[in-house]
This record gives sequence, C-alpha cells and structure tokens, in this order.
Amino acid sequence: MSRLLDPKIIMAIKNLPLAAKTTIDGFMSGINKSKVKGPGLEFSQYRSYQPGDDLRQLDWKMYARSDRYYIRESEIETSISIRFLIDASASMDHEDNGITKIAYARYIAASLGCLANLQNDSVGLYVFRNNELFQLPAKKDHQHMARFYYQLETISPKGSFTEPINYKEIFSGAHKRELLVFITDFYQKDHEIMHLLDALSLMKHEIIVFHLMGNNELELDYKGYSSLQDLETGETIPIESAGSKEVYAKKLEEHLSLLRSQLLDRGIFYRMVNMQQPIDQVLRDFLNQRLKLKV
Repeated sequence: MSRLLDPKIIMAIKNLPLAAKTTIDGFMSGINKSKVKGPGLEFSQYRSYQPGDDLRQLDWKMYARSDRYYIRESEIETSISIRFLIDASASMDHEDNGITKIAYARYIAASLGCLANLQNDSVGLYVFRNNELFQLPAKKDHQHMARFYYQLETISPKGSFTEPINYKEIFSGAHKRELLVFITDFYQKDHEIMHLLDALSLMKHEIIVFHLMGNNELELDYKGYSSLQDLETGETIPIESAGSKEVYAKKLEEHLSLLRSQLLDRGIFYRMVNMQQPIDQVLRDFLNQRLKLKV
C-alpha cells in the first residue's frame, strides 16, 4: 500500500506524467485487465467440443489420439477504450484550500490514463467548455499519451457546460467495449449534464462519474466572506447566519442523495469526491468498489 499523498504534494509535481505515475505506483493492480478464454498464442487447456464452437479451434491431433473432438483454449488479455470527459466550465475554477477543481480533475484523469495505458488500453480525452468540445480520439501509443498529458495540462475553464449537438457521431465509437470516465462538479442550470449522461447511457457505454466538491462547499465554510460569487453567472449570493448551515447541510444531503439515485437508476457508477481526499486514496477506493461490482 502506498503512502497517501496530500493533493497539494502531488499537484506540486509540475511534470504531469511523473505525478500520475507517482500516484498509481505500488497500489493499483489494474482497472480492467482480465483473463478470458478464447483463441490466442498461449495455450491454456482443452475442453470438449460443443455445438456452435468455431471449428477452426478444433485440435485434430487430439482427435487422432482420442477419437473425440476437443477445443484448444488459450488465455488472452482484454483491452478496452477509455474516454475521459472533462467538464471545463467556469465553475471548475472553484478553489478549496489552494486546489481548484480543474487541477484535481486533471490529476485524476492523468493517473487513470497512465494506468490504462500500462494495461494496454486506448485513452481519449474530451473537454467540454462554453459551447466548445475538444476531442482527442482514443489511441494507445507513446506519442498519443504525450498529447493526452499536454492537453490535460492546458485545460482552462471558461463559460458554462453545453451539450454537444453531434454527440452520437462523437461517442458512437467503433470499439466493442467503451468506458467513459466523466469528471465534473455537476453544476448545471437546466439539467444539461444529466441530459448528456442520459444520451450516452442509451448508447450502451459503461459510464463512471466523479463528482468533485470542495470541502468548503460541503461544510459551507467560507470564513471571512459575507457573500459568494457564481463563477458562471456572476451572481452574488449572501452567506447568512450560522443557523443557515443546518438548512444548507440538509438540502445538500437531499441533493446528493437524489443525484446518486438518479445515476444508479441509469446504471451509471457515481462517486462524490471531496477534494481534500488524497488522490491515490480516491482511486484505490474507486477501484476496490469497481472490482466488487464486477464480481
């Protein structure tokens, strides 16, 4: 088990690939690497022929020796295409204890992207920002990963979150297996994020949502401030008396509970992340939970 890294420490490493490797080193065994039976180069075992089996897998030498039909199986490793979807609307510039949401998001994506590449998976990046959608289609070569890290580093939040009009064309994909990792603060004016997730889930993709929140948001802890400004609308919101914290906490709990149930009902994996949590702990907890769901 690795030493848990304070988010400020890991983000102080200016080389993003190095920071990602530091985060995953020593405790992640894999996000999706698995063994399956099928045709391949490494022999595993024989089994009796069953109607419908591919005749090309018959072992004729075994038939000659035993007068029975056998299929020669092997173990091959599966690989998938992982697309990282990053919410880069202005609200992702929200800061808590010196860490912005977009910085936290890029380190989660970089760490999981690094791991996926080690597992021979294709990695892609899609950034949503103010009526724009940056696209880096999924690949798995070394040069592509350099581009992946560079584009993560250059993300600058702006404007509001907007659904892409041509999402079907963008996310239909040619791969048999797709995993979409969506990192967002879930700030939406008219359910636009939920609409996008609805559309993507109808395309039969497996979807994982990391919902980022600052501890100051969770605790309504803005010492020294009497009002807050909405990063996307510019609206000023007054912070009322201490008694309002109880009302706020209750409404926040109801909101998060509703959001979680809405996504789970759609078959979407949901995890709310407090940005004060060490990134390696967040990813370890996520992988452990994911493995349990797969069993």
